[in-house]
Amino acid sequence: MHIAIMADDKKKELLAQFCIAYCGILSKHYLYATSITGKYVNDATGLNIEKLLPGSQGGGQQILSRIAYDEIDMLIFMRDPDAYQSPEQKEVQDNLLRLCDIHNVPVATNLATAEVLINGLERGDLAWREIVNPNMYRRY
Repeated sequence: MHIAIMADDKKKELLAQFCIAYCGILSKHYLYATSITGKYVNDATGLNIEKLLPGSQGGGQQILSRIAYDEIDMLIFMRDPDAYQSPEQKEVQDNLLRLCDIHNVPVATNLATAEVLINGLERGDLAWREIVNPNMYRRY
């Protein structure tokens, strides 16, 4: 599975702790993250993460694009509901959630939902995603 991980500034530590706890599961999958979040999680876990641009420089849009092309199977986005968001940040966040709805991409925006999704992933509950785009999972 292809999993995108993102976190608002005040939630990066929480995401890192989540990834430490579920490192065994996450290590079996392809991980993508905006660059600062990816570095933060990689430093804490050693997980192999493809780092995209920083969120402020288009990393969120890169994840949006991958969702639109069915290249992401799950999004874990630890949001800080109390953080100020610029209009551009709000637009990216709204579009992320909208595209996840359109493309049936499971999304977690808090720790409780992230744990449900990651445990479901381990049980095989998300194997149906391979039917959506089977070419992504072929090994050459």
